[in-house]
Amino acid sequence: MPQKPWLTSAVLLLCVCLSHRASAEVTRFEILSHEPFAGGQAFGEVGPYERITGKIHYAIDPAVPQNKAIVDLQYAPRNAQGEVEFTADLMLLVPTDRSKANGAVLYDVNNRGNKLALSFFNSGDPGTGFLMRHGFTVVWSGWDGELLPGGDRLRLRAPVAKTQDGPIKGLVRCELVPGGKVGDPKPTRLTVTHWENHGSYRQTAAGLKAATLTHRVYPADAREPIPRDKFRIRVTDINSGGQPDFQSNDLSQLPKVELEYPAGFEPGQIYELIYEAQDPLVHGVGFAAVRDLVSAFRFGTGQNNPLVAAGKTPITRALGFGVSQSGRFLREFVYSGFNADESGRMVFDGIMPHVSGSGLGSFNVRFAQPTRHCNQHDHHDYPGDRFPFAYSTETDPLSGRTDGILEKSAQSGTMPRVMQTQSAGEYWTRSGSLTHTDPLGQRDLVLPENVRLYLFGGTQHGPAGWPPSAGVGQTLANPGDYKPYLRSLLLALDRWVKDGVAPPPSVYPTIAAKNLVVWDQESTAFPRIPHINYPKIIQQPSLLDFGPRWVSEGIADVQPPAAGSHYVVLVPRCAPDGNELGCLSPPEVAVPMGTHTGWNLRRAEFGAVNDLVSLGGSYIPFAVTKAQRDSTGDPRLSLEERYGDVATYLQQLRKQCEQLEATGYLLKEDTDRLMQQQEQRFKTVVGMTNDK
Repeated sequence: MPQKPWLTSAVLLLCVCLSHRASAEVTRFEILSHEPFAGGQAFGEVGPYERITGKIHYAIDPAVPQNKAIVDLQYAPRNAQGEVEFTADLMLLVPTDRSKANGAVLYDVNNRGNKLALSFFNSGDPGTGFLMRHGFTVVWSGWDGELLPGGDRLRLRAPVAKTQDGPIKGLVRCELVPGGKVGDPKPTRLTVTHWENHGSYRQTAAGLKAATLTHRVYPADAREPIPRDKFRIRVTDINSGGQPDFQSNDLSQLPKVELEYPAGFEPGQIYELIYEAQDPLVHGVGFAAVRDLVSAFRFGTGQNNPLVAAGKTPITRALGFGVSQSGRFLREFVYSGFNADESGRMVFDGIMPHVSGSGLGSFNVRFAQPTRHCNQHDHHDYPGDRFPFAYSTETDPLSGRTDGILEKSAQSGTMPRVMQTQSAGEYWTRSGSLTHTDPLGQRDLVLPENVRLYLFGGTQHGPAGWPPSAGVGQTLANPGDYKPYLRSLLLALDRWVKDGVAPPPSVYPTIAAKNLVVWDQESTAFPRIPHINYPKIIQQPSLLDFGPRWVSEGIADVQPPAAGSHYVVLVPRCAPDGNELGCLSPPEVAVPMGTHTGWNLRRAEFGAVNDLVSLGGSYIPFAVTKAQRDSTGDPRLSLEERYGDVATYLQQLRKQCEQLEATGYLLKEDTDRLMQQQEQRFKTVVGMTNDK
């Protein structure tokens, strides 16, 4: 029987309304302030920008398939509509004249509450104004529920999981590594999260009594117990004013938990506190919070949406950028299927995980601790570095599982374009090679067509300043600066997404090219430089057993985990001067004044001597003259032998920069800045002037 036209229209209208409600996971924006950015400064043709701050109110349906991956969502409180509600902080920068926006949201995944995009792309706030001059709408929001209020940190207020039978309980493990020097007064109180301004889960009465504390010097050492009567756990509930103010019905704000040990903590040693806790956050809603915010900006949903004017949004595409922890967040966001919103639409068109290594994180598990990472010395056996490591689908020979970072987005048709960038430090302390080899390091992987990978050779996790200092390391920290590459590559990623223009080819060492090798000194061909120790250790993740519910439910029943066999990590091979081969090295590393490495070793006075400095690299200057080199037995050519004078050095440097410009890896504005910078550095190092 034919349908009546009015009935058909009504059904269609109802379907549209239901579909709109299903995709309105951001229920409303609460705008707290509008103000000119950078005092109203105009940025090229785009003009001035506006800074907007506020809160985002969410309501998500646990029954929607895209939310099924959120651990413990079924135990979160629900409103009258059966939805789970939560809120997060918001900040965005947008052209005052919305018509001048370039159409792209750059979502900067905050790192422990801190906004990094302006530092990395603008070299400051506003710095060079790079992002503004190119018309990006820059967005930050809270996704990390363990952060304490204050310091302009962007926070997520996640729901708390509870059952009808009462609080959910489980084991929480906290690793602490004290700083300071051996012989200095030892600290007697440390925050158990290892980072200040982070909360931790509340102990049960039984957990407080039965808590265990151990210590050891190196990760492989046996854990030595500290008697329970020798330490105390102090819990402080903190509001935004820093005063005790805990309401029993507001468990979404974690307390600050500190460990008191009157005997004093030894520098560099690993202390491990394990206790039974209660009231876990449903922390996986942090993924939904990012998904739904970006979706709201792309599709103009959410009441009082600050990017919607006259019923339209200026946003046509979305890019995600994350540094370190935040890069791992993006990888796991895509891996867990969150790049499809509740209506199945693409969220991020492109993502740029930076210095994330091969890691995921503790973002969407019971008693999540998202700030924990993996490293060689500290946090070695946390669940950050775990299979799958690569974007292509592989079978794990240790667990038998078959998976890949892009597997779920491929199934849903929401695969983003991926541009992962890494420092050399990730290959030593964050298992970076596993992003492009099989888990046992025996063969190269073929990157998917939508993935680019760039290794910035001769750099550390975050560039050191100039002149560099040693810190806890045996050598100077590494000042090699990869940030100019990030600026050019961001524009390339946006063109790739917007216009389909392929970005510059991936650059990373491979087994096939024989420049990705086993990490011992003989294999890497690292020169034997007088008074320089070469690493005898590296971060290689193990297959960790947290108990039977870990893989399927995200619940750890075993703490600390049992460690099985390890995955195999490789590193770049070196040229005779110790600088790495097969990499996209910064110009000042490709035309070097010294050896730049992705590793540095701890000094004895800071404890745990010869373990790797967390995320650190080395700068080992060349001798200035041949006579100096000969007097020390340094096998590396001196600056005098390499360049002779500043003019020759600058000539070689400019040639390198122009090649990088021509191939799309470097912008001319960065070449000009770099030439001026390196001229001054070279003159300072060798004591030259233009007339010498």
